[in-house]
Amino acid sequence: VQLVESGGGLVQLGGSLRLSCTVSGLSIDYYAIAWFRQAPGEEREAISCNHWNGQSTIYLDSMKGRATISRDNDKNTVHTQMNSLRPEDTAMYYCAVRSVRFAGCGVSSELYNVWGRGTQVTVSS
Repeated sequence: VQLVESGGGLVQLGGSLRLSCTVSGLSIDYYAIAWFRQAPGEEREAISCNHWNGQSTIYLDSMKGRATISRDNDKNTVHTQMNSLRPEDTAMYYCAVRSVRFAGCGVSSELYNVWGRGTQVTVSS
């Protein structure tokens, strides 16, 4: 199983980015997939999760109202759209899958057993 993130980059204050997580080796239809981020010197934190049934949960309070998460099962891809970006959103963004069929989402990184390598998001002021 492999996860590959894309869509990161440098964006100005207030800008938007759409990150994608493309999964191979596993059909995402039955699995929860989450987005995390980690800034230098900080703990990895959960941003959002898309449940196997398509429902979404935004965990990070600072992203509520600014981020959405969705999936395209045909393309085996999960997206996150992030708007009104701020310098404090600068971090490495990771997607991860909880490869237990029909298991729910959760905020702990320990629930997710396969991770991508990340995509860097930098927000300039």
